[in-house]
Amino acid sequence: MSKKSAAAAFDLASYGLTVAEVHRNLSPSALYEHAIRYEKDASIAENGALVAYSGAKTGRSPKDKRVVHSPESKDDVWWGPVNVPMDHQTFAINHQRAIDYLNTRERLYCFDGYAGWDSKNRIKVRVICSRPYHALFMHTMLIRPEREELAKFGTPDFVIYNAGAFPANRLTVGMGSPTSIDLCLEDKELVILGTEYAGEMKKGVFTVVNYLAPKRGVLSMHCSATADKETGASSLLFGLSGTGKTTLSADPKRNLIGDDEHCWSDDGIFNIEGGCYAKAINLTPESEPDIFQALRFGAVLENVVLDEEHDVDYTDTSITQNTRGAYPIEFIQNAKIPCVAGHPTDVIFLTCDAFGVLPPVSALSPAHAMYHFISGYTAKVAGTEMGVTEPQATFSPCFGGPFLVWHPNKYAELLARKMRKHKARVWLVNTGWGGGGYGVGKRISLKHTRAIIDAIHSGELARAKTDRDPVFGFDVVTECPGVPSKMLRAREAWADKAAYDKTAKKLAALFNKNFDTYADGVTNEVKAAAPRS
Repeated sequence: MSKKSAAAAFDLASYGLTVAEVHRNLSPSALYEHAIRYEKDASIAENGALVAYSGAKTGRSPKDKRVVHSPESKDDVWWGPVNVPMDHQTFAINHQRAIDYLNTRERLYCFDGYAGWDSKNRIKVRVICSRPYHALFMHTMLIRPEREELAKFGTPDFVIYNAGAFPANRLTVGMGSPTSIDLCLEDKELVILGTEYAGEMKKGVFTVVNYLAPKRGVLSMHCSATADKETGASSLLFGLSGTGKTTLSADPKRNLIGDDEHCWSDDGIFNIEGGCYAKAINLTPESEPDIFQALRFGAVLENVVLDEEHDVDYTDTSITQNTRGAYPIEFIQNAKIPCVAGHPTDVIFLTCDAFGVLPPVSALSPAHAMYHFISGYTAKVAGTEMGVTEPQATFSPCFGGPFLVWHPNKYAELLARKMRKHKARVWLVNTGWGGGGYGVGKRISLKHTRAIIDAIHSGELARAKTDRDPVFGFDVVTECPGVPSKMLRAREAWADKAAYDKTAKKLAALFNKNFDTYADGVTNEVKAAAPRS
């Protein structure tokens, strides 16, 4: 063990760990060296990124997430398929199983970092793992403390025990598979068994923030954020996969605050993370130049395929379609460091409506904003998955359902309160189809969507004329620079008006059926914002 590693080692006896060789807060170069020495199949790509593999699991396992059901937090948690309860005894068994596995390793790695760029609202996170790849991943995704901050880091607020190479015991009560991701809010610990997919750590931290932040009146959000380069005023972009959230936040005219996880406090917004975790499938310097150049030394490429020259073949999905790249946010040229900004002037909900019913842009009242925030709508298109022969509606509450802890209404009420206090405008932007649904109409061009986003940021759309939509009840923007006026009126863009009316009612019914799940926890005002089906 090097002198630097020895000096960085510290006593983990209080965690039940007895491994002699512990490496704490190693630099990326040192973690590269350890990965090449000790990781199976780890290598360095020609672009300088560390290439590592997560084994059998190449994505998250949401059905295997468990939350300890305890007296202190049981009334706060939204129990159900997202937050499946487990008793503390089962958690203790899995916790001990993780400790026992980690104690069989020759060496362990520890990283101490922050979640949250706002020093008043950040939490201290400690990650304990046996793979250098996992340590480098969290070094990238958390906020990296300065040397002086590490010296006085003290007791962490949250600890992750990553023993993902070791399975859960399927005979343990409540275990549905060898994979188990177990969160105890009272013990402030996350235990990972049976999956080496690094994203479980990232989303485990986000889940904890989603619990702690609302208790302090801070809204935690699954969104990207940008800021005006001159005024510092921000805007938020919510959207599920395929809606354009990442692409539209890469705006050379604005500063990037973050691409995925943020909080809205009394002082403004701040990024929760110190890095970005981007999809790498079909990545090119033309399609995503900022991300492409960010994948260099210090970054992690996960489950990608290298050619003989060690160049990454981003088109090769033989391992998984969920190839990923993690990199420090400062690798993005227009990132604002520290990643904080003023209160949002605009909140934008992105949806890819494959039915072609929703207009390209609509203004939402506070009640409609809460309704569509809780709904979190987008659509899958035919041909993208086996058995999908026509557009299918997909809903994820608050645009981040798998990571919520409280009932969705808790986050929606916080959004509405902050929206009213800071006079933020809320918009619903359709990046999907117009003039007809998938197979009949056309996908709204990125050029037109960017024109809409620019007009939102400039304030032009706040002054534009609107019409009330008779089915969905929101205000449809009917004029926008650079966008044909006929296209802005969804019904007018359809050749077959009767087909539009029929499809609009169909989509409205899908909204209402989905919202029944959350209706008991919301106000009558929000219920009244439902579309007429």
